[in-house]
Amino acid sequence: MNSQTQERTTVLVIDDEAPIRLLCRVNLEAEGMRVLEASDGPSGLETARGDVPDVILLDVMMPGLNGWQVAEELLEDQRTQGIPIVFLTARAELRDRARGLDAGGVDYVTKPFNPIELASLVRDVLGRVARGERDELRRERISELRDAMEPS
Repeated sequence: MNSQTQERTTVLVIDDEAPIRLLCRVNLEAEGMRVLEASDGPSGLETARGDVPDVILLDVMMPGLNGWQVAEELLEDQRTQGIPIVFLTARAELRDRARGLDAGGVDYVTKPFNPIELASLVRDVLGRVARGERDELRRERISELRDAMEPS
């Protein structure tokens, strides 16, 4: 981490919808976080590689390079493979959540989401990753999905 990120958490929001990026920015900056924005996959990858944020909030459904493809590229790149990815998307189906976790995401937030809860989610994810619990967090989310998919 560079000295800037030690002072403030840096969050990269990759979403093609300007209102969603604004919602994230306003709420995360209100909590003292630094927010970077990208309106599409290619510029998101470029920003992630250049600034190396602490966490990425990644939309799935974007024109051109979608969120799944962006996640794959981030995880294949030495510079960005350690950055936790939280998928932020309108796709609420359980199989889409599972795909996000399979693609290397550590968490999944469905739109519409409560923007007030975003900063605490980011802090929780970063805290768990810092404590070496990234895989455990993913396993918990996968287990929750399995439970939700099983007929009751």
